[in-house]
Amino acid sequence: MILVLAGTSDARALALEIKKEGFDLLATVVTENAAVELRKSGIPVQTGRLTDEEMVALIETRGFQAVVDASHPFAEEASKNAIKAAKTAGVPYIRYERESQSFEYNKMTVVESYEAAAELAWAKKGVVMLTTGGKTLQVFTKKLLGHPDIRLIARMLPRVDNMEKCEQLGLPQKNIVAIQGPFSKEFDKALYQQYGVTLMVSKESGKVGSVDEKVEAAKELGIEVILIGRPKLNYGTVYANFIDVLAELHKKMGSTPIVTTE
Repeated sequence: MILVLAGTSDARALALEIKKEGFDLLATVVTENAAVELRKSGIPVQTGRLTDEEMVALIETRGFQAVVDASHPFAEEASKNAIKAAKTAGVPYIRYERESQSFEYNKMTVVESYEAAAELAWAKKGVVMLTTGGKTLQVFTKKLLGHPDIRLIARMLPRVDNMEKCEQLGLPQKNIVAIQGPFSKEFDKALYQQYGVTLMVSKESGKVGSVDEKVEAAKELGIEVILIGRPKLNYGTVYANFIDVLAELHKKMGSTPIVTTE
């Protein structure tokens, strides 16, 4: 039995591959929307954030033999909890993380934290579009809202909790773009032009996160970009493709990979 930290589209795809390899599994996700997508694929799922203690209890109660952490590259807390829980429970931890990307753009600045991004955006001013989601919105509203030379536009998932957070933080409705991607470069360009964006803030979420399109659209319009680099964690066993994750699982479980023929 394998415990899989999921929630993203590539994590769901990996969970399916793990199932096809003959492993029983349970996927954990934060949102009900992510859970629905997994259930549609026939994957058992548990919804809600888990502390490391709760994860240890789940591993021991359900008899999980390994933890596959396929959470988002920026889900730092979830990964830390999974690493600690696997170690405490004495089961293997395997990290799947989509490949990183680098960009050549003279108007891009890479920073290591949300706070650094907010500081730099404050210094540059103008029309700032956030594409970093609602979880860390307060870092930017605290620094940028109310500045006479800054208009803060937040693009995020159209979830109730995100809208409630925007209201609590005082972000005007006219500055909220509630929509779910991925989007094309052309869509991003149109959005930047609609709001007169002069600075775009994003995370290095990888190709699956459509960072390419955001950056390319900005490049074509000459818009400055602040890119937040991924958290630096010592994952130990980490792979960037499904094949290696499955091979590691079979190795840890002492099982034989399923051989498929076309």
